[in-house]
Amino acid sequence: MKWILTTALILSSTTQYSAQATDQTKQSVTNKQPAQPVKTLASPQQPTSRLVFTLPKTPARLSPVSGRRRGMGSRDNCPAVSTPLTALVPFKEEQKVAGQTNKSIIGVVEGLTTSEQPTFWFYMPYTKDLSNSSAEFSLQDSAENDVYRNAIALPSKPSVIGISLPSTIASLEVNKTYRWYFKVHCKQDTPSIPVYVEGGIKRINLDSHVMQQLEATTDPRQKIIIYAKEGIWFDALNMLAKIHISNSNNASVQQDWQSLLQSINLDNIATAPLENLPNRQ
Repeated sequence: MKWILTTALILSSTTQYSAQATDQTKQSVTNKQPAQPVKTLASPQQPTSRLVFTLPKTPARLSPVSGRRRGMGSRDNCPAVSTPLTALVPFKEEQKVAGQTNKSIIGVVEGLTTSEQPTFWFYMPYTKDLSNSSAEFSLQDSAENDVYRNAIALPSKPSVIGISLPSTIASLEVNKTYRWYFKVHCKQDTPSIPVYVEGGIKRINLDSHVMQQLEATTDPRQKIIIYAKEGIWFDALNMLAKIHISNSNNASVQQDWQSLLQSINLDNIATAPLENLPNRQ
């Protein structure tokens, strides 16, 4: 099955990415011939090599899903934070309508995946030392039936956390759009509106030409570039996140992570730390 290939590609990528970065660095130092300069990973002198995400065309692949990428920090008596709860998902502003005052908050928030059980990533500014607080992630189908709902543990420090769908639940079906919600209650005993973000995700099958490109390379970075170029956000992000967690001190990986997030205008959290493991409770 095609999703098995995707999973195998991700699992085999971590050591290859780091080794290739090291090999390229050695080559640039030892090569004394006046040949073409060796290309380095995410070199700032090579703008075309930056890891950049391309939004997929609509409505061919996505049916626009209105959502909220950033939470409103003033709700639910939550403490003030410099960076709000944020979903690491592409965002496109909707056209302004009469009476709408928060155009920068509400827009199209969604992404594609090829995975049956993808991981969702969020910047969480609230921590576990916040007493009487709770967080919950939920996923619904188009009929608003719960596919998954679970409490999520808050991190020990403000950071990017991953929430993976467990293999024990029903898998995402191909060509169906699902809606996800992530809510934080800072005071469970006080009835109020939680800080929340919401959006959509759609699972697709890879086109044959994309499959051929992925099979033709063993370079994990090139695979991420392919996913990003084809507008398959969750696969590109998840593959890079796994590499980033395992190579947190690798400058090339850090630069690629920052570049990918900056390409969807998430500069403010591009340097935030990642939790070591997907967040489940």
